[in-house]
Amino acid sequence: MSTGTTGTAGTFTFKPVLWTPGDWNAFFGFGTNILVNMLVLTGLLRFVLKMPDSLVFGRILPALGLMMCLSTFYYAWLAYKLAQKTGRSDVCALPSGVSVPHMFIVTFVIMLPITLKTGDPIKGWSAGLVWVFFQSFILMIGGFIAPYIRKITPRAALLGTLAGVSVTFISMRPALEMYMTPQIGLVCFAIILVSWFGGVKYWKGMPAGLVAIAVGMIIAWGSNLFGLGLGGLSLKGVGDAFANFGFSVPLPAVGHVFSGFEFLGIILVTAIPFGIYDLVEAMDNVESAEAAGDEYPTTRVLTADGVVSLIGCLMGNPFINAVYIGHPGWKAMGGRIGYSAATGIIVVLLSWFGIISVLLALVPVVAISPILLYIGMLIGAQAFQTTPVKHAPAIVLALTPHLAAWAKLQIDTMLASTMMAAQTVGGLAADKVDAVKIAAIASLPQQGVIYHGLEVMGGGSILAGLVLGAIGVFVIERDFLKASAFALAGAVMTYFGFMHGEAVGIGGGLGVTPGVALAYLVMSGGLYALARTSPGESYSSHSDMPVAAPAE
Repeated sequence: MSTGTTGTAGTFTFKPVLWTPGDWNAFFGFGTNILVNMLVLTGLLRFVLKMPDSLVFGRILPALGLMMCLSTFYYAWLAYKLAQKTGRSDVCALPSGVSVPHMFIVTFVIMLPITLKTGDPIKGWSAGLVWVFFQSFILMIGGFIAPYIRKITPRAALLGTLAGVSVTFISMRPALEMYMTPQIGLVCFAIILVSWFGGVKYWKGMPAGLVAIAVGMIIAWGSNLFGLGLGGLSLKGVGDAFANFGFSVPLPAVGHVFSGFEFLGIILVTAIPFGIYDLVEAMDNVESAEAAGDEYPTTRVLTADGVVSLIGCLMGNPFINAVYIGHPGWKAMGGRIGYSAATGIIVVLLSWFGIISVLLALVPVVAISPILLYIGMLIGAQAFQTTPVKHAPAIVLALTPHLAAWAKLQIDTMLASTMMAAQTVGGLAADKVDAVKIAAIASLPQQGVIYHGLEVMGGGSILAGLVLGAIGVFVIERDFLKASAFALAGAVMTYFGFMHGEAVGIGGGLGVTPGVALAYLVMSGGLYALARTSPGESYSSHSDMPVAAPAE
């Protein structure tokens, strides 16, 4: 930290430090998080969508690298301005990158069906670009509405639904991967756990994330000497990876964006609700940063996400940018401003030079998984730590739609895999696939799996968790009028399929899930009647919330 004089004598301007020792921890932690997402994304493009390497490494990854570099640089600059404004040396930049849930949604819901239908991966790519195109504008427009939503929504609801995402879609996959290869996963997890939670310092202050990756690589490559093959690494894989090593810069893909408009009907069904999902998720993450001590302008954050996503889309990237869950985690590691900008530089090097494929062959992914689990643990804990104890039931309520959504995704993925396997071995005719799938789902309740309940409760889980959490908080506070208002909002959003539905629409005039919409409406009416007969005290969603002290 330093100060300098500018202008007239006696006027001091705080000059934030661009790099601190803690930035190394956050850089390796966040950088490996980004690396994992890029490795998974590359695998989806190459092995699920069957896109040619020339498209993946020559067009999509360079455009993605440009988008993420712009994003991380912008948030580093925003952190610098906040530190300068407040005179604080502990300001941490917001983490950002490819939205992980949307990475799978655009792959499996948009690009894969269109690729299979047309037999042309280029058309699938174009459809993905159009999907991001629309979501970008939803974010930019929504950025002006989000501050008002934050103002009226309790912190327990915002952070509770965020905790739901972190426990399910952020934490579960890396946790499962760790136990599939425990010789690497659990050892690396212990290395990270004792440092980031236990405060243990490694030799010469080496970042725990780097130590974990190094140990994971040693175990993985060392196991090959004994024929164990832990981590799935091989010299042949490394040699094959160098085939994609080269230099590619992003090129305009405007023509491909507009050619994808032929699939507009399919795209809008998911682009609108998931654009709203992005809006709420980014708003939640800004709230999470504020709870950790860094207050960023919601409108500027959401608008930036929309602008950089649009730039990436027009250059050929079919994945949307998002402010990430995890700001408190990187801040607790000591991350400040520099870690964000440094990550942006590394992303450009990885994506423009084709290094991703080489790293995919050198580093076992399971060595990186514990870092994602750590972030999930921290965000889940923050929801309880930075809100009143009496709001804990509301936070648990906000978690439940995400548990349902995650469970349904597991079932859907298993069924799709089973159908493909049955077709591959010749045991299932193509015209019977849908009928068999429907019959399998219909039989699940007899086995104790309430699939339809998961489907309804988990639909639009971000919004559902937020609404349920808010109702829970206001009921606890006996502010029944506000609880009634959120129940009414839930009824409206459910009617149009933004919550508790698989598609946006009006369901033939009665709503997508009319029974659930009616139930919310009845709940709203009952709470309103209760407010008239036994009014509670006025409740402010933020002013009385305890805020955790920034961790150093």
